[in-house]
Amino acid sequence: MKNYFSSDFKLGILGGGQLGKMLLYETRKYDIQTYVLDPSDQAPCRIACNHFQQGDLLDYQTVYAFGKQVDVLTIEIEAVNVEALATLEKEGVTVYPSSDTLRKIQDKGTQKKFYATHHIPTADFQVFEGKADLLAHLKAEKWDFPFVWKSRKGGYDGRGVSVVTTADEVAQLPDTPCLIEKKIPFKNELAVIVARNPSGEVKTFPVVEMEFHPVANQVEYVICPARIESAVSTKARAVAQQVATAFEHVGLLAVEMFQTQEDNILVNEVAPRPHNSGHYSIEAAYTSQFEQDLRAILDLPLGNTDSKVGGVMVNLVGAEDYQGPVHYENMDKILSLPGVIPHIYGKAETRPFRKMGHVTIVDKDLNEARRIAEKVKGMVRVVSL
Repeated sequence: MKNYFSSDFKLGILGGGQLGKMLLYETRKYDIQTYVLDPSDQAPCRIACNHFQQGDLLDYQTVYAFGKQVDVLTIEIEAVNVEALATLEKEGVTVYPSSDTLRKIQDKGTQKKFYATHHIPTADFQVFEGKADLLAHLKAEKWDFPFVWKSRKGGYDGRGVSVVTTADEVAQLPDTPCLIEKKIPFKNELAVIVARNPSGEVKTFPVVEMEFHPVANQVEYVICPARIESAVSTKARAVAQQVATAFEHVGLLAVEMFQTQEDNILVNEVAPRPHNSGHYSIEAAYTSQFEQDLRAILDLPLGNTDSKVGGVMVNLVGAEDYQGPVHYENMDKILSLPGVIPHIYGKAETRPFRKMGHVTIVDKDLNEARRIAEKVKGMVRVVSL
C-alpha cells in the first residue's frame, strides 16, 4: 500500500469551498499533503491546505495543469472540466470520481436516463434540448400540472428547479436544456450517503430525513436517523447502494430520494461528493462522511458508519435582506444550549440564502435535538454589517 501519511504523496482537490475545508480536517489529521484549486482567492480551503491555487475549474488547461502536480485528484464540486480529467486519467493520474461518472451526473437529463437504463426507480420524466422542444411536447402530449422543471446543468441549492402549476408559468421558463418530471406526493425526502472504494468495498450511512425551506428550496434540517419504518430504511439503503454500484462510483455518493405514500423509494438525484445531508456525521457518527470520503478515494478500509448518538443539523444561511461583509448574531447564546456544535465556513461575504455555516445538535433523544435545532434556527441570524 502506498504511504500517504507524512510523505511526498499529493492529494488534489478541485474546489475550495466548505466541503473541501471539512475534508481538510481529515487530511490534516493524517498529515496528507493537499493541493487545492478554486476560482476565489477568499476560498475557505485556503487557510488549511498545503498549496492553494486560484483558477477556473471549468478551464481545460487550468484543471489539466493543476492535476499534473498531484497523485490523486478529487472534487468537492461537480462543476469541473471533465475533458481535462479524462486526459489526466489517460496520462496516469488517479481521478475519483472518474470523468465518466462525472459526465453522467453533471447533466441531469443524462443522469435520469441512466436511472431508467439501469432499472433504478425514479419519477416519470422527459428530457428536452430547449424551450421549443419542451413546448412542442407539452402541446402534443398531456402532462398533468403540477410538474417539476429542472435545468439539466448548473442547478444547485434550489436553483434551476421550478414547480410548474399552470401553462402560463411554462412561458416564463428559461430557454435551456431541461427536463420535466412528475411531481411526487411524497411522505418524506430522504438521503443516503454511500461510500465505495476502488477495491469494491461499499458502506452506507444511516438514512437521514430532510426538511426543506419553503421559499429557497434548500435543506433547513437534516435528521439522523430518519423517523421512518425499518423496512423503508432497509429499502432506501439498498437502492442507494444499487445506484453507487451502477455508476461504478469511487468516493462518496449522496443519493437523494422520495419516500412515496406507498412507502416506495424513488431516486431524485445524486451528488458525487460529501453532501449537506451528511454533515451531522462529524459529531454523531463513528466515522464522519469526510473521513470516509478520504478512505474511499485512497482505497483504505472503510470506517464504521453507525451513529453514536442522534443528530440534527440546521443550515445557517444568509438572511434574505442582507448582502455584504458577514456578521453572525447570537452565536454566544446558542453555545449555552446542550449538544450544540457550530461550524462556520469562513466565507467573508453573505447574501440571501447563501450557505454560511451549519450547527449540529447531538442528543440521545432525537425529538429533543430537533427542538433545540429549531431554537438555534430562530436565534442565529447571518446578516451583513
